Amino acid sequence: MYRIRPTGRRRGEKGATLIEVMVAAFITALGVLGAASLQLNAVKFNHIANTRSHATLLAYDGMDRMRANRTAALGGRYNISLYDDPPTGSDFVAQDIRDWRDELATRLPSGRGSIEVDGDTATVIVQWDESRLKETREADSGDFARFQFESRL
Repeated sequence: MYRIRPTGRRRGEKGATLIEVMVAAFITALGVLGAASLQLNAVKFNHIANTRSHATLLAYDGMDRMRANRTAALGGRYNISLYDDPPTGSDFVAQDIRDWRDELATRLPSGRGSIEVDGDTATVIVQWDESRLKETREADSGDFARFQFESRL
């Protein structure tokens, strides 16, 4: 029977496997942290895209409401600025504007909207708060994002 005898070189390698394990654990930890960072950014940018999609749809909704009641829109009855309170009347136009403003406030963070009709051209502006995303926005861009949609009635 053949026996393997330990050599003296083994003593000089003490602790090498421990260092290898520690380096492998460090590299694995960096990989996991990188993957977590990617996931967080993906969630954040998905939220931004979702908010902007809602803003676009709500701007089109405001335009569609005016097209459904074109005579009142051309008469300037849908005109409202960003910081005006919605009309309090019980007529169709007042109810339409209140419903649109309620949708803006519900679906967008601090959502507001304005409508301006000039001749047969209408401009709809939808504004919402993006202050929690300051680090990903351009410098001096403010806390609010806007979507502006212009079309003929």
